[in-house]
Amino acid sequence: MQDAHVILNDITEECGPPSSLITRVSYFAVFDGHGGIRASKFAAQNLHQNLIRKFPKGDVISVEKTVKRCLLDTFKHTDEEFLKQASSQKPAWKDGSTATCVLAVDNTLYIANLGDSRAILCRYNEESQKHAALSLSKEHNPTQYEERMRIQKAGGNVRDGRVLGVLEVSRSIGDGQYKRCGVTSVPDIRRCQLTPNDRFILLACDGLFKVFTPEEAVNFILSCLEDEKIQSREGKPAVDVRYEAACNRLASKAVQRGSADNVTVMAVRIGP
Repeated sequence: MQDAHVILNDITEECGPPSSLITRVSYFAVFDGHGGIRASKFAAQNLHQNLIRKFPKGDVISVEKTVKRCLLDTFKHTDEEFLKQASSQKPAWKDGSTATCVLAVDNTLYIANLGDSRAILCRYNEESQKHAALSLSKEHNPTQYEERMRIQKAGGNVRDGRVLGVLEVSRSIGDGQYKRCGVTSVPDIRRCQLTPNDRFILLACDGLFKVFTPEEAVNFILSCLEDEKIQSREGKPAVDVRYEAACNRLASKAVQRGSADNVTVMAVRIGP
């Protein structure tokens, strides 16, 4: 198991005195490691710490621009720190990791992504009276035109859909031996405004999406949330127990369907 994950429901205080426009900050992330567990573990331990240190203090002209800049700096810094540590080992560590992070600043989500893990939003559509699965992140693999061009420009190549015929992702933390071939730690950052119709965010690594479409995964969780046979436990709200059961069942189902990869599933409940 080379995955790691982080759940921080409220890091407002740790972020120091934020802008008077901000009342709550939360952070959720999944990291899918490859070539070892060290890069995913390092990112899970350090990315949010770097983010907290760099988070805008006091009032700023544009919260959106400042938060996006902060995320870019955080990813760059975390990758540099890991690569420094990895290259100082004998032999050098070759571990790498994807990163999908959701930073919730009040009702605005900032999604920063490297690699092929995903963030999906479950939103209820009043017109169709159905729940939709909205993709919040963009995957990065070497077969995509922009990714391939960057790799080739740096002197690398893409064979069998992989960087140098080996690495499946074109952006990552770590992977020091591929950084000179165009693999980068610059995340794709998206912004999403939450609405009263949003139910939950699903964060998962590609081990889930090899055997589930985003729609199937969202509907699977929704059916678990409606399952009255799931018993509530003492001291835990029934809704939390159902979400937990939904994640466990979804991961187990992915393995049953033949996903031979690590499977990490996180559901973040929105609203009351």
